[in-house]
Amino acid sequence: MKNKKAEARLRRKRSIRKKIYGTEEKPRLSVFRSAKNIYAQAIDDVTGKTIVALSTLNAEVKKEVGYGGNIKAAEITGKMLSEKLKEKGIREIVFDRNGYLFHGRVKALADQIKL
Repeated sequence: MKNKKAEARLRRKRSIRKKIYGTEEKPRLSVFRSAKNIYAQAIDDVTGKTIVALSTLNAEVKKEVGYGGNIKAAEITGKMLSEKLKEKGIREIVFDRNGYLFHGRVKALADQIKL
């Protein structure tokens, strides 16, 4: 059996995913948070393809950040992801917090995305 926190997150995730949907013009930005890293990807749900993906494990982010499990790392990842989305011509996104509370690293990443 999973722990109660994980079950609660998955329940929130399912509830959120019922309501949001990404398209090519307005992709869904999904965030995954582990203890040591943060991952984000823009997804077109119509075709099921990832448009842009970035995490604290990518070489360009890692050289700036070092450790990927803090708010500073999430902010830098958010800035770089914002630049990549602009290069692809994306002006709007649907934010999918993936069941995580909108607080801390998830909020820091979201606040840095300016399109």
